Amino acid sequence: MKIEEINLYRVRMPLLEPWVTAYGSQAHIESLFVNLKSETGEGWGECAPAPLPLYNSEYTQGAFGVAREVLAPQIIGKEISTTNQLQKILQPFKGNEFAKSAFDTAWWDAHAISLQKPLWRLIGGKSPNVSVGADIPVLPNVTVLIERISEAVSQGFPRVKLKFNRTCSFAMIAAVREKFPDLVMHIDCNSGFTLDDAELFRELDQLNLKMIEQPLGYDDLVYHAKLQKELKTPICLDESITSLARAAKAIEIKACGWINIKTSRVGGLTNALAIHDLCKSHDMPNWVGGMLESAVGQGPSLALATKENIAYPCDIFPSKRFFDEDFSEPEIILEKNGQISAPSRFGTGFTPKIDYLRKHSLETVRIK
Repeated sequence: MKIEEINLYRVRMPLLEPWVTAYGSQAHIESLFVNLKSETGEGWGECAPAPLPLYNSEYTQGAFGVAREVLAPQIIGKEISTTNQLQKILQPFKGNEFAKSAFDTAWWDAHAISLQKPLWRLIGGKSPNVSVGADIPVLPNVTVLIERISEAVSQGFPRVKLKFNRTCSFAMIAAVREKFPDLVMHIDCNSGFTLDDAELFRELDQLNLKMIEQPLGYDDLVYHAKLQKELKTPICLDESITSLARAAKAIEIKACGWINIKTSRVGGLTNALAIHDLCKSHDMPNWVGGMLESAVGQGPSLALATKENIAYPCDIFPSKRFFDEDFSEPEIILEKNGQISAPSRFGTGFTPKIDYLRKHSLETVRIK
């Protein structure tokens, strides 16, 4: 397909409740939407790094700038018939995985639509039915936390993830375990701790957690490997895995027992699939994460979650979990027992509501 027009939107959307993690509190999300148009049709991609560079070094206004000034000018007017061609164009530019991912997933959407196939089928998904979990932000006390977990259990979610920062404690998680002795759960530290906190993790190691997600630095592999040697609970790496090469290094030095794949964090679906396949070949289980995107941004993640090596309920959220109204349609609907189904529509299966997108846009640009 020849890329004849590119439209970029930076949008802001309020969340239904603040999203409190180890790296701060968000009252809204910001997303970069990328629209690629060709003579055969169009595709949409979205990335939603944090509004400030707190999750990692990227943030949405920066991603918009890179998309406008660097990536889009390299792509406009080019004939891009394979994802390898697109990756060859993007590869020389260091970092900026979120911005790159929005172009990569827009290309996949357009490509699948041109082939008249749902994306999940095109990439070899095993079933459209995806198991998802409940994610709970840092809450003010254990009573409120247990109430929220009880709601998730009553809704049939197969696992619960608890955001965990320095206001939390071993006693809080121990109280949860005492209340729910058989609950499949893990904590997500969002790189909020150091090796000086090893004793805390040795205490948490007693609580039969499924994993401890990203306890140490967002770009660290070596210290995670050191900590993993001290724990029986598997460490899951999230922020640290930004590329196929980083995943290979993590596996080689035994830095973790799980790898979370976010399509946006690794530069798009192309790289996510390569990481999935690498992990599968090394018996390293995966699950799929998200960044509070709209349905457009979650679409490629939902497709990825249908792959064979996805072995844990994923962070793919129903639209009503975070938004009063999703930017995109159709909305993602939670089915019984914590299930979400990948769409049967061609492409990712989701498109933005253009009027709503324009209404909430902070910046827009058209490149032809």
